[in-house]
Amino acid sequence: MTDTTATTATTASAGSGASGASAESDALRALYADWTAIISTTPDLTTRLFRSIFDEWHQPTREPEDVTYAEETVGGVPGIWTLPVGADRTQVLVYTHGGGFAVGSAASHRKLAGHVAKALGVTAFVLDYRRAPEHPHPAQVEDGVAVVDALVDRGVRPEDITTIGDSAGGNLAVAIPLALRERGRPLPGRVIAFSPWLDMENTGESLVTNAATDALVTVPLLESMIAGVLAEGRIHPRTPLANPLHADLAGLPRLYVNAGDAETLRDDAVRLAARAEAAGVDVTLSVVDDMQHVFPFLAGAAPEADDEIAAIAAWYRRA
Repeated sequence: MTDTTATTATTASAGSGASGASAESDALRALYADWTAIISTTPDLTTRLFRSIFDEWHQPTREPEDVTYAEETVGGVPGIWTLPVGADRTQVLVYTHGGGFAVGSAASHRKLAGHVAKALGVTAFVLDYRRAPEHPHPAQVEDGVAVVDALVDRGVRPEDITTIGDSAGGNLAVAIPLALRERGRPLPGRVIAFSPWLDMENTGESLVTNAATDALVTVPLLESMIAGVLAEGRIHPRTPLANPLHADLAGLPRLYVNAGDAETLRDDAVRLAARAEAAGVDVTLSVVDDMQHVFPFLAGAAPEADDEIAAIAAWYRRA
């Protein structure tokens, strides 16, 4: 059964933009617009500099209070623990960052993971998984499976693990349980996907209808990321663990998926929720008006992100 939550635009006021979104939420759009300008005017952009740009992703996120961090390697995968004061350390979010499988890092996402972990009262491990194009699919999925396996070996119950991620990391949050199922291993208890990028064929209608409102994600950008993760076409774009829209989703854990209504990848989230529901999965879908790609990055700074994280916390605690 799908629990669909559509957060409608608020009435414009002194503290909100003309669209109805809060004035604070414009920080993410502005950051994306700046990145887009840099990318479009730098034809010789190297992979190193491209990654440096996206390591600014934490900037719209306010540092969460009462959260500490610790670097560790878990299951052979380096990453950063987010450790809210008083958190239940028997419950773990396995957080896979976004960035087209090629950019982004544990450092760029630690604050966002810290906000979510604090709201849920748990800990989070943010993976620095192997990135494309040096490491194409399924390296990223394998790293996620290795972390889950290592946590279980340490005594964490599978049902107390949640796979969570944004954009390409939202893809991985879904693919990791599917890979565990293929290997006959216990599945995590929950899956959370922020603005998941799933479709390696770029067939979503919102890629066209939202092209004018999304400040970052374009078809050419996605095509360049697809070439890297799918090894220049040597991996089929409908491979289920690379494109979970073509996976058998039956038996997937409880799923929370969200997106911004202004983003080009909105339809990936909507289609995932619909296909999961058809497979009998307990799904909650949240599409929030006027929001950009991975709008929870505004955590601590904009009401839309804080309200969404509060809704996820309520969902998490629901039996």
